[in-house]
Amino acid sequence: MSRKDYPDSFAHPRFWPTWLAIGAMHAAARLPWRLKLWLGRAIGLAAWRLARRRRHITETNLRLCFPELEDDRHHRLVRETFIANGIGLIETATAWCRDPEHLRHRVIFKGQEHRARLEAEGKGALILGVHFSTLDLGAALHALYFRADAVQRPHDNPLFARFMSRARAPYFDAILDRHDLRGVVRRIKAGHAVWYSPDQDFGRDASVFAPFFGIQAATVRMTARIARMTGAPVIPLIFHRNPDDRTYTLEYLPPLADFPSGDEVADATRINAVIEAAIRRHPEQYLWLHRRFKTRPRGEPKLY
Repeated sequence: MSRKDYPDSFAHPRFWPTWLAIGAMHAAARLPWRLKLWLGRAIGLAAWRLARRRRHITETNLRLCFPELEDDRHHRLVRETFIANGIGLIETATAWCRDPEHLRHRVIFKGQEHRARLEAEGKGALILGVHFSTLDLGAALHALYFRADAVQRPHDNPLFARFMSRARAPYFDAILDRHDLRGVVRRIKAGHAVWYSPDQDFGRDASVFAPFFGIQAATVRMTARIARMTGAPVIPLIFHRNPDDRTYTLEYLPPLADFPSGDEVADATRINAVIEAAIRRHPEQYLWLHRRFKTRPRGEPKLY
């Protein structure tokens, strides 16, 4: 459903389920930590059992990317992915509805010197992000240490889009539409860091094909294009929930050297390699529910 199909008034009954979801997120954000984890696991397991279409997508992605896994390990990883993403929903609610300061003691932040050096030099940067289940909580925790702008796709539901943008506003200096290339370039040239996650399939026109876990994947050209237009460094930021389920690790890696190269496929391949290495640390926390390999090279059959 597109935005134009929604009623003008947020009081319309069509928005009542959205209001209920927003209320549920506020309530979940205030639960004790152990209860949050329990609820997240329950949501993930329910989705694993009931969301057959998403389970099929996840199973396909993991079979393509980890062909070496035995059947038992593959099935376990699919289940763990749904659990991690269920917990991720509660983490998102926490990020959107609570002040992240109360979680500072749960943060392990590595590689801060890479970002601090750029700030000391007054340089803008393109932060290379990844769609982990911890994405929004990671962004909120990151804001305790460094400021940044963000690039996002507006939600089709206008009420939820307003809620999401208002919830993210406290921990981003600016939120830019993913189509607003000029805005991104302008902000980086003004010395800002812009958080950009290029690891989803945005179609053939915006992409080149480059290997991702050994599979040709439509990979957006935008990362290298922004770096070329701004002269700004690209600095990877990775984040995950630790095995203790109580702490989170954020880590800046060194800025990519000699990037962009001028070769679109080589640059896309390099970006995918950085993202792949980050995912391999905690593969269950990645958003495998997304059809990453939806767009295929001409002549290849569909994978989903």
